[in-house]
Amino acid sequence: MNTEGVWIVIPAYNEAQRISAVLGKLRSAGYANIVVVNDGSQDNTAEVASKHTVHVLSHLINRGAGAATKTGLEYTKEQHAEVVVTLDADGQHAIDDLGKVVQPVLKGNAEVVIGSRMIDSTGMPWIRKFGNFGLNIGTFLLFGLWVSDSQSGFKAFSLAALEKISIRMDRYEFCSEMIHEIKRNKLKFIEVPIKVIYTKESYAKGQSVIGGLKTAWGMIKKILLS
Repeated sequence: MNTEGVWIVIPAYNEAQRISAVLGKLRSAGYANIVVVNDGSQDNTAEVASKHTVHVLSHLINRGAGAATKTGLEYTKEQHAEVVVTLDADGQHAIDDLGKVVQPVLKGNAEVVIGSRMIDSTGMPWIRKFGNFGLNIGTFLLFGLWVSDSQSGFKAFSLAALEKISIRMDRYEFCSEMIHEIKRNKLKFIEVPIKVIYTKESYAKGQSVIGGLKTAWGMIKKILLS
């Protein structure tokens, strides 16, 4: 696969211990256009990322995963990227899955591809499955579009799709907001199965029950403010 027009956006908060391995695997796989958005980390995430010769953008304070993703997406639009992929910094996404997420956009078969952990949820803790399913239902009820993994951080976008998408939410609710933008702009999307690699650290940094409720409230605010 030709990776020249593919840009990778990685929002990162306090990921100095894990992001080096992710960037190393991306480099080994031939991806040269990588943007790390250091979201006000209290560790040396930015310094570690810089050693891999990637584009490092930094927020002075922690603004949230949504805000960091938006910063990265806006930057890649300025670079006239052909395809933009969002990827988590903690190593839970398998780099080997990048091809199946990117190829449908490169081939013109989709404007957005969602990497779904729920098509084959082997290895996902049951509490995560339950929480994700609940947020899937909430996303569907609010925005009218069913996807199997509304909270996935592993997505690919065409440049044309990104030009239409508008993100206003700063934290995890931006994932559901993205589904709303796909529906609002009538973007052609597909889901593809991806593997999920949970470590003790990546599991700990996921959303808690309270976090899930905050995400649901953020989704409702999106409706009220629209």
